[in-house]
Amino acid sequence: MNETRAPQASSPSRSQWAEIWHQFKMHRGALLGAIIFVLIIGTVFIGPLLWTIDATYIDIRARNQSPGWTHPFGTDQLGRDTLARMMVGGQTSIAVGLTAMLLALSLGSVIGVLAGFFRRLDGPLMRLTDLFLSLPLLPLLLVMVLLFRESLSSIFGPESGIFILIVVAIGITSWMPTARIVRGDVLALKEREFVLAARSIGTTNLGLISRHILPNVLSPIMVSATLGIANAIITESALSFLGLGFPPDFPTWGRLLIDATVYLQDYPERVFWPGLAISLTVLSVNYLGDGLRDALDPRIRGR
Repeated sequence: MNETRAPQASSPSRSQWAEIWHQFKMHRGALLGAIIFVLIIGTVFIGPLLWTIDATYIDIRARNQSPGWTHPFGTDQLGRDTLARMMVGGQTSIAVGLTAMLLALSLGSVIGVLAGFFRRLDGPLMRLTDLFLSLPLLPLLLVMVLLFRESLSSIFGPESGIFILIVVAIGITSWMPTARIVRGDVLALKEREFVLAARSIGTTNLGLISRHILPNVLSPIMVSATLGIANAIITESALSFLGLGFPPDFPTWGRLLIDATVYLQDYPERVFWPGLAISLTVLSVNYLGDGLRDALDPRIRGR
């Protein structure tokens, strides 16, 4: 008597994360952007452990030096090492970008999901979004910094107070695009068959949102996250460039840029280094967002 055996698959099917990684690495710009962004983060956070020159050390005898073996990026008008200040400034700029992005992403996702899922909240929340979109953001940021700078600095200290102020100011003025994108996707998703089926078997609203809605809006949220990092870094650099960011002795890429503009004609490399760091970070994050959008979208993965 012959035994019948169940047919075995010739090769195991790839998991969802393997499919996402396969789609992501097919996007060469995104892969290059991810490598550059990881290198920048590794340089600014691990570099100071290897390059041990203090970023605040003043050596008047070594001021205004050109790039060389002792100081690869040269020195500033006070003899401080530019490479060390670039790494310390990068830590602050990237930390501001990531923290402000998380705040804006959280606010935008919550408001977008509530507006798209609950019909009675759609009108008020979207009018609130339109109100924030109509505000001139840079003047609003300047007013917020001028109003709360001294009080927060006295409570948390000069550096921590300004960090909290800039993160909150950027976060609460940058959530609107995320909210509108998430709302549009939720409006389309809540009429899909799998959501209607889950509702018909008695799934609560919280269960619908957490199990069926949020996992399907990860793609626009991730894209908004990457764009939010770039926007926060540029905004912090603009505030520092206007002299309303961190204290003058606390380096950020924007602060290094404004300090270098005074010596632009004599020492143009001082403008080049922070400008290059900001540009590379923003471009790499934008390409990374494009790749994540394609990799997380199941319609594109299925092609």
